[in-house]
Amino acid sequence: MSIDRERAQDLNLVLNDVARSVMVSQASSNTVTPNFWPDPQMGTLYPVAVQTPQYQVNTVDDLGKLVVAGNASQVAVIPTLLRNVATIERTVAPDVISHSNIQPVLDIDASAEDRDLGSIARDIGRIVARHKGALKPGNNIEVAGQIDSMNTSFTRLELGLLVAAVAVYLLMVVNFQSFMDPLVVILGLPGAMCGIVIMLFVTGTTFSVPSLMGAIMSVGVASANSILLVTFAKESRAHGMTAMEAAMEAGRERLRPILMTSLAMVIGMLPMSLGLGDGGEQNAPLGRAVIGGLMIGTCTTLFVVPWLYSRLRRRESRMLEEYENVV
Repeated sequence: MSIDRERAQDLNLVLNDVARSVMVSQASSNTVTPNFWPDPQMGTLYPVAVQTPQYQVNTVDDLGKLVVAGNASQVAVIPTLLRNVATIERTVAPDVISHSNIQPVLDIDASAEDRDLGSIARDIGRIVARHKGALKPGNNIEVAGQIDSMNTSFTRLELGLLVAAVAVYLLMVVNFQSFMDPLVVILGLPGAMCGIVIMLFVTGTTFSVPSLMGAIMSVGVASANSILLVTFAKESRAHGMTAMEAAMEAGRERLRPILMTSLAMVIGMLPMSLGLGDGGEQNAPLGRAVIGGLMIGTCTTLFVVPWLYSRLRRRESRMLEEYENVV
């Protein structure tokens, strides 16, 4: 319906008058001005509404015969028919008009079923990239909802993991009074990350917020085990052992504490990784990430970290001897 503003103004009508008259006729006056009349005997309130009977508005021509009147407080308002101030025609229009930051938007809703959100996000991204080139100036396509929340969560968790690794390294530098020993601990963490990826791949589990939280937990335990081993090796070197002897001694002496810590964590996470019970599949990725990270991370701590320690410390000692000879 297109209203002729000049014609309506000639009849002392405004757009609000025309819209209100159509609303009252088609949806009753109760939606515009609710009116309740009390029963003087019973004291019960009854709603009183005015509406055009539906059988009297069967065609577009019948709709044009609706009487349009102005506000009762106005004078010199001439009641007229709707077709005298508006053009009525059949057209296509959205049922719901949404706005975001004042701009009109068209919402397209979709839900995931039997697929992970990450693969769906990739498919939607390809569709959006294919159609963005055909958009008119001023139009844009934005993906929101759970996909936006997922991307934001992944970005923050990845940033948090990176900041945590740097902070732990700096704290270990202060504790060990050396840059070499914390470097050995940090170089042992990729083994835990590889274990996480392998376990998620074997179990068919996708990366998610719970799995990233499990990765942070497993990396924390693996780094604690590496710190325990490097600390013992450093103490052994202080008693006159070589780097290789200190690394071997640390691996033998700290074998049981490291295995006890890792096995306790793995056994504790085993029921969670199976996803048993209602809603158990939500926390299963966390348990699987922890188990995979600790299984490979423990082996890395017991075999790779001592080897790295002996190699780096041996090279450091050799460089120190060459420097003393030169001096």
